[in-house]
Amino acid sequence: MEFSRFNLHPHVAAGVVAAGYRTPTPIQKQAIPSVLGGRDVMGLAQTGTGKTAAFVLPILNRLMEGERRHVRALVIAPTRELAEQIHEAISSLGVQTRLKSVTIYGGVGVQPQVEKLRRGAEIVVACPGRLLDHINQRTIDLSKLEVLVLDEADHMFDMGFLPDIKKILKHLPQKRQTLLFSATMPKEIRHLANDVLTQPVTLEIGAAAPAETVKHALYPVAQHLKTPLLLQLLRQTDTESVLIFTRTKHRAKRLGEQLAKAGYKTASLQGNLSQQRRQAAMAGFRDGTYQILVATDIAARGIDVTQVSHVINYDIPNTSDAYIHRIGRTGRAAKSGDAYTLVTTEDTDVVRSIERVLGGPIEQRRLEGFDYNVAAAKRDTEFARPPRQATPARRPDAPKSAGRRWGASKPKPASSGSAQTFSRYR
Repeated sequence: MEFSRFNLHPHVAAGVVAAGYRTPTPIQKQAIPSVLGGRDVMGLAQTGTGKTAAFVLPILNRLMEGERRHVRALVIAPTRELAEQIHEAISSLGVQTRLKSVTIYGGVGVQPQVEKLRRGAEIVVACPGRLLDHINQRTIDLSKLEVLVLDEADHMFDMGFLPDIKKILKHLPQKRQTLLFSATMPKEIRHLANDVLTQPVTLEIGAAAPAETVKHALYPVAQHLKTPLLLQLLRQTDTESVLIFTRTKHRAKRLGEQLAKAGYKTASLQGNLSQQRRQAAMAGFRDGTYQILVATDIAARGIDVTQVSHVINYDIPNTSDAYIHRIGRTGRAAKSGDAYTLVTTEDTDVVRSIERVLGGPIEQRRLEGFDYNVAAAKRDTEFARPPRQATPARRPDAPKSAGRRWGASKPKPASSGSAQTFSRYR
């Protein structure tokens, strides 16, 4: 099947050709006709399945007819990186349409966003917190909205954005087409889908199934020996580009620093970085300036790099779904990839759930020549936070700080994993 079968507007079809697209992916084959037909869609699809083009192409096709300079399509995404990725896809596929797309998210100045909205745009790609700020300040007009896309809805829930989403929905026209995409379907997202979708077409592509091109391996190790083991593993492994996941942004930052000290071209991607530095880290990882990118799950949303040879879970994720989502960033585009996970005695439950999804036990490996018997230091010198500076007491007459006017909602902290004995790895 070729893209020509969709009978897209010539200017949209030209963007498909310019992007080098030839054969639609399974999600594109199923979703594009339904979206072109005006149906609401509930899509279950992992990262890397081509779902962005599955909704971008029909939206561009729809917007070729009708008024310009009004916001007619809104895409809501959980992170700035994913919002930029979607915006880039719109710009690339819509290169000959003359349709304008604007990104809206926190962490950057608001005035340039206001100016772009004032000049007119047909498509807005936004993160929930900053979008709600624009709505409250009346700097965006959504009264003529025709299409709403909620992308990676499960991660918007994970990050605590569901209350913001419900507030945003109250400001949108009731008569609209709504598309909801999610890698998983927890009950909260199922309830949201029931509330916002009307007689939807439900599509399920590769749900909870890893790519067959990925090889999996576990490296049992004590918590305090993770970094030495990782360094030796990197020295003994032929890698192209490596994506390493940690549980917290503090660990991502510190591990990135330690890898850089060891001589690796490394960047870390975590929530405390400015938008400019986040974009520089991503660009450097894509073009090969950085061989290693260390990231948290939330900060890594929107990473779309086809040449990742290895995904390493420095910290195992909390769920099997999160594991599948992480490793989906290697073994893409018919290339092989490797997924390594460092596991401790506390990770038994998650490992068993991952193995159930994979359909069998994961190979366990030991590194030759590595000393697994080094005792832990009395204090955590590796990831210990620097001492906090004392905060001066506020004078009784000092004014309280005002509430935020602009900025994204703060994500909820990740829940901690279980602490069971993992006898297999002793």
